[in-house]
Amino acid sequence: MNDNRTHSIEPHTRRRSWLAPALVGAAAALGASALYAASKTREAEQRYPPVGQFMTVDGVRLHYFEQGHGDPLVLIHGNGTMIQDFLVSGIVDELAKRHRVIIIDRPGYGYSERPRALWTPRAHATLYQTALERLGVSQAVVLGHSWGSLVAVALALQAPQLVRSLVLASGYYYPTLRADVFLFSPPAIPVIGDVMRYTVSPVIGRLILPGLIKAMFAPADVPERFDRLMPKELMLRPSQLRAAAEDAALMTPVTVELQQHYRELTLPVVIIAGADDQIADVGRQSERLHRELPGSEFIAIPGQGHMIHHLAPDQVIGAIERAFERAPANPA
Repeated sequence: MNDNRTHSIEPHTRRRSWLAPALVGAAAALGASALYAASKTREAEQRYPPVGQFMTVDGVRLHYFEQGHGDPLVLIHGNGTMIQDFLVSGIVDELAKRHRVIIIDRPGYGYSERPRALWTPRAHATLYQTALERLGVSQAVVLGHSWGSLVAVALALQAPQLVRSLVLASGYYYPTLRADVFLFSPPAIPVIGDVMRYTVSPVIGRLILPGLIKAMFAPADVPERFDRLMPKELMLRPSQLRAAAEDAALMTPVTVELQQHYRELTLPVVIIAGADDQIADVGRQSERLHRELPGSEFIAIPGQGHMIHHLAPDQVIGAIERAFERAPANPA
């Protein structure tokens, strides 16, 4: 009997013998990851300070950038990026020669705050409406890129007095199964996601970011200007990782609601996309929206991918000017 009891206890003893060191090792690894993430966040923010100004809207501190004079043009960036996505592309300098260009870091991106809330395109649009009214903007041409195209559509639906016409670039408008939703959503999960984004997610992000950027531009190459000037380190901060994860998780559900209202858009709409976009299927997204919106204009640029404002800046500028031409004159 004594021998049997000894044998039954030994596995439990062995399990306890390695469990404690394993837990200590895991805790140490998470701690080291957290220190690394915090250090990299400080370095990124010191290297890339805010480029614009700040305002607080409905309790949310927003970072925004303005350049130029003339009829207003609002640019809304996509998932994972920020104001610099448009600045680095070069289109802002050109457009600011004729227009008042306004870019706002969407909540959680760049230097804008993102309080805990359900940040749907309509929630974004409500915030944008108040911010733009505060800036004295009315009847603007609004360009939305990728996830930002949903915000642009929501803004046009909710505040038609603010939106003169739309330019929708590389957009996602109809619900489809997307692998990136499942891959990038975990940091949005409360508690577990919070631990991830302050520890392992920034480390993993640094490893996979080059491949993600390459996919965003494919089949074209990543432009040297983007690679050199885009503040990629800001994209890997815990705050921005949460925003990107939440947007990824919401992408499909929000289109279920919004697609029921596309036909309510009566303003001029110009739709532009890279014909070989490998992120948002052009036929199932941009081309389908064009068919649903009578009178819309559709531009597909052969050989180009998702980041169309970087890959074909002249064509994007041309689409924006077409939107100004097609819209009623700004009474202001």
